[in-house]
Amino acid sequence: MPRKVDHNALRTNQAFIITLLILAFILSSTVLVAFVAAVMVIGAAYPPARLFVWIYQRILRPAGFVKPDVQTDNPEPHRFAMAVGGVFLAASTLALLAEAAAVGWILSWIVVVLAALNLFVGFCAGCFVYYQLNKLGIPGFNRAPLEA
Repeated sequence: MPRKVDHNALRTNQAFIITLLILAFILSSTVLVAFVAAVMVIGAAYPPARLFVWIYQRILRPAGFVKPDVQTDNPEPHRFAMAVGGVFLAASTLALLAEAAAVGWILSWIVVVLAALNLFVGFCAGCFVYYQLNKLGIPGFNRAPLEA
């Protein structure tokens, strides 16, 4: 049975992640990196708690700032990508707390670059990895790419 995913909700989520992480870098704010990590990990584990998607659904979309872009898609690869990004940011937070700033900011910038790649080019690296793991038959990665 085909399922639907609002890709503008995903793009709004990515825009928040990019903006907040760049702001965190400018302000040298470990707390902001930790906040984005928590939002991503919690949202991946429990989708109704996706804060940035909630802002999209409750504020931006009703105000007409962003219109829905609902497509037939699997949500699991997107959740996997969010979880991986959240893990990178959790590791970034730990590195920043351990005063390994270069490692911490490199991990954060990896998330920024991959989110920007998805937002501006439409390529989800986490989704690509998810589907490669599906092709290998790895348990838990049970959704195959949809037919075009």
